[in-house]
Amino acid sequence: MADANPIRNVSDTAAWVAVYRAMESDRPDAIFRDPYARRLAGERGQAIVDAMPQGASMSWPMVVRTAVMDEIILRCVQEGAKTVLNLAAGLDARAYRLPLPATLRWLHVDLPEMVDYFRRHMASETPHCEVEFIAADLRERAVRQQVLAHAAGQGPLLVITEGLLIYLESENVAELAADLHDLAQARWWLTDLASPRLLKFLEKRWSPKLREGNAPFRFGPAEGTAFFAPFGWTEAEFRSSWTESIRLNRTAPHAWLWKLLRLLQPKRLREEMVRMSGIVLLRAR
Repeated sequence: MADANPIRNVSDTAAWVAVYRAMESDRPDAIFRDPYARRLAGERGQAIVDAMPQGASMSWPMVVRTAVMDEIILRCVQEGAKTVLNLAAGLDARAYRLPLPATLRWLHVDLPEMVDYFRRHMASETPHCEVEFIAADLRERAVRQQVLAHAAGQGPLLVITEGLLIYLESENVAELAADLHDLAQARWWLTDLASPRLLKFLEKRWSPKLREGNAPFRFGPAEGTAFFAPFGWTEAEFRSSWTESIRLNRTAPHAWLWKLLRLLQPKRLREEMVRMSGIVLLRAR
């Protein structure tokens, strides 16, 4: 791909992450299988991985995020979720690859061009549940509220915002949190959450390329999941990316050295490192 930086906008990061799902799926010991990921990622997805510093070797947090979210989604469905509202769904093909009940309603929401791209590349595939595609610019609050109102009353409702919040400003996340609670009347909210420490860690590694591509990392609240409390949400589960990477045997490069250094850290710092990045299930109060 001729572009000096193949990332043009936030939507392109979906192709980047899809390559990581494809890489994991190609492994003989894969912890999940996404047979559609390579097709959906396309040439641009591979170009992004090739352009990012240590692009291929840094697949582990995305792989861990995918696997853990798969587990939590399936559990929420078992616990009674009837509708999944997948906001900024990108190239997420879970409705096609997870063993979901046929009666489940899956709302796949993203920008019109992303929805068109996904539908075009998945036209020959059959989802496991009922899928409704919604083309909407979620940055426009009136449009977003219309989508959420459509989802309300079709619950119990599980909302997914995988890979979305980190690209938003704090005030936008606050608006979304309030709307998901008050308008969508969601019971669960599944997302990934960064910390200020993670944003600082990524500042030199990935952030320059992302800023050039109009997709800078922004949101990493110092208060962690407490950020969502004023909007009616409480932490039901926090899965540390680091801890889960060890459980799933998908650790960072030189993880052995990080483990050794952790033994020398004070307890407060070890706890802070565990919550540096994670997958979070929030529950409405």
